[in-house]
Amino acid sequence: MNTSRRSFLKQAAASAAGVPFLLPSRIWAAEPQPNARITMGFIGMGKQNRGLLGGFLGQQTKVLAVCDVDTTRREAAKKRVDEYYAQKGEQGSQCAAYNDFREIIERKDIDAVCIATPDHWHAIITVAALRAGKDVYCEKPLTHNIHEAVEVIRAVDATGRILQTGSMQRSSKEFRVACELVQNGAIGKVERVECSFGDPGVPCNLGEEPLEPGLDWNLWLGPTPLRPYHSVLSPRGNHDHYPNWRAYREYGGGMVTDWGAHHLDIAQWGLGMDASGPVEVLPPETPEAKRGAKLVYANGVTVEHKNGFGAHFYGTEGEIQVNRGKFTFQRGSEVIASFTGSEEERKKTSCAAQVQIAERDFLKDAKIRLYDSKNQLWDFLECVQSRKKPICNEQVGGRSAICCHLMNQAYYHGQKLKWDPAKFVFVDGAGDPAWLTRDYRSPWSV
Repeated sequence: MNTSRRSFLKQAAASAAGVPFLLPSRIWAAEPQPNARITMGFIGMGKQNRGLLGGFLGQQTKVLAVCDVDTTRREAAKKRVDEYYAQKGEQGSQCAAYNDFREIIERKDIDAVCIATPDHWHAIITVAALRAGKDVYCEKPLTHNIHEAVEVIRAVDATGRILQTGSMQRSSKEFRVACELVQNGAIGKVERVECSFGDPGVPCNLGEEPLEPGLDWNLWLGPTPLRPYHSVLSPRGNHDHYPNWRAYREYGGGMVTDWGAHHLDIAQWGLGMDASGPVEVLPPETPEAKRGAKLVYANGVTVEHKNGFGAHFYGTEGEIQVNRGKFTFQRGSEVIASFTGSEEERKKTSCAAQVQIAERDFLKDAKIRLYDSKNQLWDFLECVQSRKKPICNEQVGGRSAICCHLMNQAYYHGQKLKWDPAKFVFVDGAGDPAWLTRDYRSPWSV
């Protein structure tokens, strides 16, 4: 950031007198001056980052560049940004479009990057951006493996940059209230948690399809082994679905890292384990099973992978279930609040109304209050300005990703694992250090 922008932010912070400077765009009475904006670059312009781009445009940002290995996606993103600024009357405000993310990282005029590539690229780009002095918004899961999570945490510590993980459930009230209830003892002593998501990752066994011009397939593969092109991994153009590269271990970790990164993250939050994690990981009782792996914490609480209701907390005095737009709270046999989204319920109430009942009756004098974020993107931008840790900082995102990776390792190897969450290592002779990382294809590494 240049001197004038630093001065502007200091003055704005002082005048705000404790009120967050960044406000929803509907409240701004006038356009901010150009040097007040956070300049941004976007890397990986598939479905997810198209949504994020729309969320960041119109905030106090200036999008200077987009990047994608697919020409169609890259040019469409550039056109969208250029047309947006043209409609705002900012003539001559052209957005650059790059094939290689390093061209964005090298630009001195970009303050922050938003990364929504496949998982196998997350840590490489994140660490490069942090070391180049940029703040980072990176989609969940934050990393492809445990080694990368540790390196990202260390890179943030070393550089002092801001990192936000895109685990947006933490910015939804039903999840925050559920976790506050759990932490304040509303269901008594927590005994176990069940989290619902899909299957662990599998090795990629896809065949070969013709590779059409306009996709840098070698760069899409990056640090992963060379293999023939297949459209399941990278559908061409501006497709409106989430590609299934995430099912394969080379690129993701199945639904254990995809949706597990959401619900295991909420389990960590509710258990107050954002700065720690499990000490043991148990494989399913039946070999080859795709449910049943457990994380075990030092206090004996278990988090089990099952089919169910998002995140389900069981305590000695009650239960809490929470998912997107769904919330139930029960003490003993008494249902305090319940909304599961049925048509009958929608005629009478809403998730927000039921959450409010629980909050009013059980959190009025709560001793523990959790980070209250109304919007994951606003929170990131506010923290870029204030230099405070965001709601899903590197410790939160990194450790939640580690929970996912540990669970996958239990599925992959069928072994009980002992884990030290302080040192990030297997202990007591359990596990293989090689499972913490992967082989990186040159010239890429973390």
